Amino acid sequence: MGVVAEQVESASVDADGYIGRIPVRNLWLLMLYASDLFRTRGIGNVGLEDNPDDLPDLVAEILAHAVEVRQRRRLNLGYRSRDAVLNRVRGRIDVLSTERHQLLDRGLVACRFDELTIDTPRNRFVRAALETISRIVRRKDVSHRCRSLASGMKTMGVSGYAPTRAQMSTDRFGRNDADDRLMVAAARLAFDLALPTEAAGMNVLNLSEREATWVRRLFEKAVGGFYDVALQPQGWRVRCGGTLGWQIEQKTSGIDKILPTMRTDVVLDHAPSGRRIVIDTKFTSIVTSGWYREETLRSGYVYQIYAYLRSQVGRGDPLADCASGLLLHPSIGDAVDETVVIQGHGIRFATVDLTASPGKIRSQLLNLCGPALH
Repeated sequence: MGVVAEQVESASVDADGYIGRIPVRNLWLLMLYASDLFRTRGIGNVGLEDNPDDLPDLVAEILAHAVEVRQRRRLNLGYRSRDAVLNRVRGRIDVLSTERHQLLDRGLVACRFDELTIDTPRNRFVRAALETISRIVRRKDVSHRCRSLASGMKTMGVSGYAPTRAQMSTDRFGRNDADDRLMVAAARLAFDLALPTEAAGMNVLNLSEREATWVRRLFEKAVGGFYDVALQPQGWRVRCGGTLGWQIEQKTSGIDKILPTMRTDVVLDHAPSGRRIVIDTKFTSIVTSGWYREETLRSGYVYQIYAYLRSQVGRGDPLADCASGLLLHPSIGDAVDETVVIQGHGIRFATVDLTASPGKIRSQLLNLCGPALH
């Protein structure tokens, strides 16, 4: 799993605010970079790298403001399915239940119908986020504001049962509820900020394999989110989670079922300079022990980034013909930044120190977009 992953998985949050040797505030910074709120609200320019400990308070304020705006216009309603025994037909008749309980003899009928309600998964999610983040903010006035809004939503009829992330992943925004985007984006980040902490035990949390997997994905999303916000004003185009196609000349009928898909984490294009950087993030140590030497790069990762680059050459895309690659790993206190040019493609092997100051983390990420060879 690697040094970083092992540190995260085996450790708990200690009294000084660390998970293993990774400061919790740096995890908060990664969560910010990975969040929709970072993109939609433009809060990447308010100096949070200098003081990320203020991040929960800022997110709480944004969430509270968004909820207040929505309450003034009335929270969006939604439909939910209900089963009920009524004295008149509403929706569809449940014939089986009606006959089984002989409801018609009593002038009743079992019905299934859709009911308009304020108790939607989206509103429950936001109410739960307000309650959650109120426990980790430092400012008492902000905490009280969040609790009051959550209590107000309860009075309106929003229950306390929070939907799962799987349930929220199916939530879609229509034309009439686009104003909810900011509110939900802030709510998602509020939940994420609370993950490394536990209100009842003052920052004690044992991370299982599930949470270690979450941190690996967080690192990938954070890198893409950071570059999306930081580089676009400089003329870069940022694509996250794209796929690359093989240059197939002939194939058998069953190859499509077993041929692996090339899926990139982040691709950076800068048309004015003719540069393309294909980034693949990993959550393992950048080197491992070798057969004949103490440390060596992981051969599978090198083959992977090489395939990403060479497989796209000669397809009519000038940026692909001279693209460079970046294998990006997190590290704990050490630094690696080495480059090799293979068949005209620069391949860079670099680390980001997750124990460094937030400002240093930002500088490291930005420097990786500069020239690789010095």
